[in-house]
Amino acid sequence: MNSPKSHKVESGQNLLRWPKLGSEEQRPESPSKWRQIIPRMVTGTADVDPALVVTAVVAGAMYRYSLLWSVLLCVPFLLSVFAVSARIGNETRKGLVDLLRGNYGRRVAVLCAGLIVVINMAMIVADLMAVTDAFSMLMQLPRMFFIAAVVFLVWYILIFRDYRKITRVMVLLSLPLFIYVPAAILAHPNWKLLVSDSVFPHIPHGAGYAGAIVAIFGALLTPYVLVWETGSRREEAHAGGSSPQGAAHRAGTVVTTALCYSIMVAAGTLLQVPAGSEVTTRMAASALSPAVGFLGTTLFALGIIGAGMVALPVLVASMCYSVAEAMDWPSGLSETPWEAVRFYVLISGAMFVAAALNFFKTNPVPVLYGSQVLAGALAVPILIFILLVSNDRRVMRTTNTWWQNFWIGAAIGAVITAALILFWWKTIG
Repeated sequence: MNSPKSHKVESGQNLLRWPKLGSEEQRPESPSKWRQIIPRMVTGTADVDPALVVTAVVAGAMYRYSLLWSVLLCVPFLLSVFAVSARIGNETRKGLVDLLRGNYGRRVAVLCAGLIVVINMAMIVADLMAVTDAFSMLMQLPRMFFIAAVVFLVWYILIFRDYRKITRVMVLLSLPLFIYVPAAILAHPNWKLLVSDSVFPHIPHGAGYAGAIVAIFGALLTPYVLVWETGSRREEAHAGGSSPQGAAHRAGTVVTTALCYSIMVAAGTLLQVPAGSEVTTRMAASALSPAVGFLGTTLFALGIIGAGMVALPVLVASMCYSVAEAMDWPSGLSETPWEAVRFYVLISGAMFVAAALNFFKTNPVPVLYGSQVLAGALAVPILIFILLVSNDRRVMRTTNTWWQNFWIGAAIGAVITAALILFWWKTIG
């Protein structure tokens, strides 16, 4: 059994190797690199997954424009949290859970890994539903027909292939989702109301609104990306590679927030439903019709397949990294399967469980939306762990700025408040 994976990754070591000043990694980007803004914007689409698209559709369909302010408010938070998580990975070349275990004990690491497992498994199941449902829309066959094939493909990419090369191609398939941007304009929204709701929050009564805020937070934050940002730097270091993370994250923030905003405008203009459970993927696809007409369903399905096939390998791998780091097991996608047996068994087990849960017949939309509510709520303790590590001078060479701590702390407080309102409303209801 031959594998193209070649770079062996050391594990179980707690030494921090900070990049030397004056090295290539520390050089400022030359002006010519800014000419690569379009490729970076394409790279930024890797942060877009099916759950983000569906969550934005549900939020727009249920609350029209009244949640647009929350998307804009997420921009400074996303810039801060992604910059911090990338810096942790770049300076320490270790994963978040590995740092927690080495500096705060195994119990803290296991707690963080457990939260990541819950979040990621919910999103893996949900995104798998979305991808298979997209194949169903294209092929006009039941969704169940495609579960085994998609699961095997993701498993095969992770075990035997270089997922980075494959996802660079798959991310291009997700580009049709950006047709939501012209669709939002061509849907002829109420511009006065749109601007008003974007600047001044109009908060209706009901627990669903608080839940939608948490879901949008979870969809834009994508907690698995935070874990991946720290863990993947280790493999890049041993592979001898590096990337201009700052510009990529800024591009990713622009891409995800612009897409989320546009989807909510298009859905809020064209779709109005009393409950998220009434939304279907076909309805989500119909929001593209002002821009592409009858091709909306096909382009939506292709975009969901591309976005899902980019997100699924990262979701699975980041979850397994976290468990392996908490247990101090050898791990790494650049390891051969026989050199990190338990890590690859975890990958196989996660795919098997996700496949089994996908055979339940249900509307994928509530599952996707619910996964983001869960991700938003459980991201709070993960963000607290990130703040703890990124401000610890024993671990980091440079700590957070005042503004980074402010925005991350404000986001944590906002989500906790929304979650408490949701819990209180459900309790008295």
